[in-house]
Amino acid sequence: MKKKIFIVLLCVIALCGCGKVSKLKNGSDAVVSFKNGNKISVDDLYTELKNSYGVYKLVEMVDDYVLHKEYGNDITEDMKKYAEEQISYIKNYYPNESDYLNYIQSNFGVANENEFKEYIYINYLRNKAVEDYSKSQITDKAVEDYYNNEAVGDIKVSHILITPEKNDNMTDEEIEKSEKKAEKKAKDLIKKLQESEDVAKTFAELAKENSDDEGTKKDGGDVGYFNKIGDNVMVSEFSDAAYKLKDNEYTLEPVKSEYGYHIILRTGSKEKESLKNLKSDIKKVLSEKFKNETKTIQVDAMTELRKKYDMNIEDSELSNQYGNYIQYLISQVNTSEKN
Repeated sequence: MKKKIFIVLLCVIALCGCGKVSKLKNGSDAVVSFKNGNKISVDDLYTELKNSYGVYKLVEMVDDYVLHKEYGNDITEDMKKYAEEQISYIKNYYPNESDYLNYIQSNFGVANENEFKEYIYINYLRNKAVEDYSKSQITDKAVEDYYNNEAVGDIKVSHILITPEKNDNMTDEEIEKSEKKAEKKAKDLIKKLQESEDVAKTFAELAKENSDDEGTKKDGGDVGYFNKIGDNVMVSEFSDAAYKLKDNEYTLEPVKSEYGYHIILRTGSKEKESLKNLKSDIKKVLSEKFKNETKTIQVDAMTELRKKYDMNIEDSELSNQYGNYIQYLISQVNTSEKN
């Protein structure tokens, strides 16, 4: 593993006592000597390592430092939990220990599970940096504009869900037939609502008899209040359709989502909350949008964090390599987007 080799070589240079090593006093000291008097000096080794993949290792070491300084002391338990979840996920696919180790070694460049955990930790912290950077880019004016133009009050709805029957053994033709059957059933239920003189009562009865949402059917399909932002949100197809309705109106066509076909009845609404109460939720929405739309977000976030800790690369060659490396990462992102 290159990573392992590099660490060993750094131990030699840094006099960290990895094995039995000479005490090197300056760059001209020999790391390796030959019988004829020739040698490979500290400077020779440093230059070779620097010119091969030194900038990549340097960035890794810098990021390890700044990320742990910024976040490491506060979220240790979260990091451990996140790592265990990721490891469990992979082990579900590779229950054999040997296959699991081969997978993480070949895909992540680590020697064992402990190194893999460190790899996961550092990526978890990078994600934290991205989240914080995204939030820092959202201005109070942007929040206020969203509040004035986009924010809405909570609404209350009931729904009837008709889920197509599907399994892994079905052909595409069978899946399409099942989809059409579910959609037709939903349309037939809408016809019954249109014929009813008491829509609310009929809707509740139809939900109890027909809905595939086990969590709401016993309550006549009552979903309760929700909003487009915050913790209690619905899938976009459902939310968009519900907000187009007025109180006591229902959808005249089935609303398709990843869960199936919905018939939605809007049963109530509330006034929009104050900007003060919604500010935090709005900022989350806008920062998530910024993160998704900024393709270089990973590069930008880590570049800013390094600046925060006044990172200064003293070696001018490595400093130039670092600048080129950042530009390379940005160009790679832009190229992948075009393709």
